[in-house]
Amino acid sequence: MSKIRDISLWESGKRKIDWVESNMPLLRGIKADFEKNKPFAGLKVALSVHLEAKTAYLCKVLAAGGAEMYITGSNPLSTQDDVAAALAHEGLSVFAWYNATDKEYMEHINEVVKIGANIIIDDGGDLVSLIHSDYPELLPNVIGGCEETTTGIIRLIAMNREGRLKFPMVLVNDADCKHLFDNRYGTGQSVWDGINRTTNLIVAGKNVVIAGYGWCGKGVAMRAKGQNANVIITEIDPIKAMEAVMDGFKVMTMNQAAKHGDVFITVTGCRDVIVEADYNNMKNGAICCNAGHFDIEVDVAGLKAIATEEKLARDNIMGYKLKNGNWIYIIAEGRLVNLAAGDGHPAEIMDMSFAIQALSALHLVQNKGRFDSMIVNVPIEVDRDVAWRQLGNWGITIDKLTDVQEKYLNSWEGH
Repeated sequence: MSKIRDISLWESGKRKIDWVESNMPLLRGIKADFEKNKPFAGLKVALSVHLEAKTAYLCKVLAAGGAEMYITGSNPLSTQDDVAAALAHEGLSVFAWYNATDKEYMEHINEVVKIGANIIIDDGGDLVSLIHSDYPELLPNVIGGCEETTTGIIRLIAMNREGRLKFPMVLVNDADCKHLFDNRYGTGQSVWDGINRTTNLIVAGKNVVIAGYGWCGKGVAMRAKGQNANVIITEIDPIKAMEAVMDGFKVMTMNQAAKHGDVFITVTGCRDVIVEADYNNMKNGAICCNAGHFDIEVDVAGLKAIATEEKLARDNIMGYKLKNGNWIYIIAEGRLVNLAAGDGHPAEIMDMSFAIQALSALHLVQNKGRFDSMIVNVPIEVDRDVAWRQLGNWGITIDKLTDVQEKYLNSWEGH
């Protein structure tokens, strides 16, 4: 059973999935293992991740392991209808379509939650939050889950701190093979892919303001610098602000930066990062977009409230005229610019992230009932397994410690 836009689109979606499969050797290898061992046989997996081709291939990998898949998107503007159709055509249960209303989006989330999943794979925490609040009777079915993003992890830690989290959740985003590569190189490339293709404007010479200098912010800043932009960082963390300074970037408050920026990109996971006071300080023609998670980092509702006029300036770009006569432009309604205005992270990057996801789900099943905490780190063995597999795919070998070196590094007795 599926609820999608148009099943006839499946061939286009299949081509997209086939393409990423050919560029995701880690998941291909894991799929082969899962097909032999069927670790998820008899289990239901509920998944809410940006529903495009790479996610679809992860779904197929889990299904190859015997999982009964129930799939939705984690953002209405990142769902690709042809990809959803391709999964439904193969018999997986999909509840999602592009540009769903808030009501439709919640209906899709509910459809996935109410099936009584044993494993939850989440991106941002909507599935986990909903099952705890609206379906507490289904909590005993859940072995555990995996969370993909920083935003979701923040929500999980808050739930756990209040004693509300009732099943173990693996913090996939915190794995080295996830955040060091996905957040930095994946976000860095995909954000600019989305901005460049949507605006068709040059980056060189522009003042680019990046809010947040975590791993995602570092990646976006690195790519902006590579395109010869003048980069300004805004931060709330003094240590990250110091990093940005030493990496060669200007650092200032958003209120200060608003006067200088040509392009603004939020990468914080927080809300109200760009607000009315900032819009009123911006140049005519300033462009704002979000690469965090939810569409509340750039306060689009607040901008609409103060606008005297609005227009569709270009596909996926809305313009808002302020009382001072300046136009401010918002890409993709303030939703994730790399997915709502692009195809998301490169396949090779998501290969690592989703390899961590798949092996973390396996870890949950293999260790059912043995977790001492509801907050679970990705085991170092899983992280290293993915790293070794990737190096092997690249044809790279590295040195190993000798027995003498191993003993030396684990000794306190000196030389």
